[in-house]
Amino acid sequence: MKYLFTILIVALTIGDLDKIAAVNRLKKEAKEAYLKGDYETALSKYQYLVDSLNIEDDNITLNLANAYYHTKDTTQAVNNYSSLLDSKSKLVRSTASQQLGVISTRNKKFEEALDHFKEALRADPGNEDARYNYEMMKKILKEQEQQQQQQNQDQQNQQDQQQQNQDQQQNKDQQDQNQDQQQDQQSEQNKDQEGEEQEKEQQEGEEQKQEEKGEQKEEEQQKPEPQEGEESEEQEQQDEMNSISEKLEEMKISEEKARMILEALKNKEIQYYQQNKRKPTKRKDPKKPDW
Repeated sequence: MKYLFTILIVALTIGDLDKIAAVNRLKKEAKEAYLKGDYETALSKYQYLVDSLNIEDDNITLNLANAYYHTKDTTQAVNNYSSLLDSKSKLVRSTASQQLGVISTRNKKFEEALDHFKEALRADPGNEDARYNYEMMKKILKEQEQQQQQQNQDQQNQQDQQQQNQDQQQNKDQQDQNQDQQQDQQSEQNKDQEGEEQEKEQQEGEEQKQEEKGEQKEEEQQKPEPQEGEESEEQEQQDEMNSISEKLEEMKISEEKARMILEALKNKEIQYYQQNKRKPTKRKDPKKPDW
């Protein structure tokens, strides 16, 4: 029985030694593949160590997360890095936080990245990569804040300008409306004034017509009517003209020629009167009687 127990211990010891040897061999092969950039091979060996051999080692888990990161399996990388944030190793916690900050930066989650870099520095103040990334992230966030402020200011200025333009347009529209109303009122006043003037002129015209009719009627009333048995003066003149025309026709003298003869007679008569006015008259003797 004693010999059997000894053989069992030796067998277990040999088994542990073989496992240790296998673990060390896989670690070495995974590291060599990782350094060569063969991340797929390194990933498979780290997965075998963790999943098949159930190796619980924060350094192996960190290397596994790094392999996932380089093979662009971001989800698995984040899960493995996050599982190391409570690691007893300050270097492991700092490196895991640093890598989570890098992933957040690539996803443009800058505030989240800043928190991860801050935690990396708290875990290991000597982590220069985390310090550099932390300072860069503060600068980026500050620039973003300034840009946001500038955008807000520009947006506010644009809104103010739009409001100002709107107010100016409303004022202009109001002025145009007031001007149109004034023009309409002035036009109505002009129309009313023109209507009143036209009505006044029409009324004056009617009054003038009435006055003219009254004067004409008065003249007709004042004009003497010809008595019975007598001809009016106009009728006498008309008869005289008709008689003269008949005589001219008998004498075969045209009216134009007769008019010329009359003019000549008038001129002779005027000359005669003028000559008689020029002849001196004898003075009356005052001693003699008038007769």
